[in-house]
Amino acid sequence: MDTGLRGRRAVVTGASKGIGLAIVESLAAEGAHVIAGARHSSPRLDALVAAGSVTAARVDLATPDGPQHLIDQALAGGGVDILVNNVGAVTPRVDGFLAVTDEQWMDSMNLTFMAAVRSVRAVLPGMLAAGSGTIVTVASVNSFLPDPGVIDYCAAKAALANFSKALSKEVGPLGIRVNTVSPGPVETDLWLAEGGVADAISGASGQDPATIVAAATAGTATGRFTQPQEVADLVVLLAGTRAANVTGADFVIDGGLTSTL
Repeated sequence: MDTGLRGRRAVVTGASKGIGLAIVESLAAEGAHVIAGARHSSPRLDALVAAGSVTAARVDLATPDGPQHLIDQALAGGGVDILVNNVGAVTPRVDGFLAVTDEQWMDSMNLTFMAAVRSVRAVLPGMLAAGSGTIVTVASVNSFLPDPGVIDYCAAKAALANFSKALSKEVGPLGIRVNTVSPGPVETDLWLAEGGVADAISGASGQDPATIVAAATAGTATGRFTQPQEVADLVVLLAGTRAANVTGADFVIDGGLTSTL
């Protein structure tokens, strides 16, 4: 299936591992040139750079000028046709809401929400001038499935989803599509590595991490985590021309975890 991505230029944030890296690999495989923004690289990302299909951009997207710096690096090589907002982080709040400080709230909002806002602000003028562009943002089922254990993450993702929907109404008539993808639990280091979600909840509850993981998938119809590649495949579809009349939409990929309409 021709996705219409060959020769296009894409920026992906949070691109060195997990969902972001899978998106970079998939876009590159479809013939796009990808500018991969992250604080650090990784062996898989280095291999893509060596192959010539990806340009790595070292940047801290949690800082006020980080997103602009990333887009400036991308624009130095040509226009940007696609922006994928993926960067974000979650920290389980095992001691409850009252233990979450202002600084922790702001850290969540800066990386998970404001990094996307700032990236869009930086890339949008060029897209408007071209009369075309695609923005795909990785949100979360937690944007509409509140969980007190990640209360600040939920709020940031809800803001991200609302922002994307509102933006789609403004820029849709100008040739720019804006959509979101909302994964449930995904098999990445964010969930499964040492210091990840399962490990943090295990340390607070005394339960084995495997028990935490089993509980996270128990409510799904498929009985498993989503794979990063499955999220990437959905992002690629939305980024390409096969979804040319899709905008202002949110696509849930959670193995049937969400039971509401």
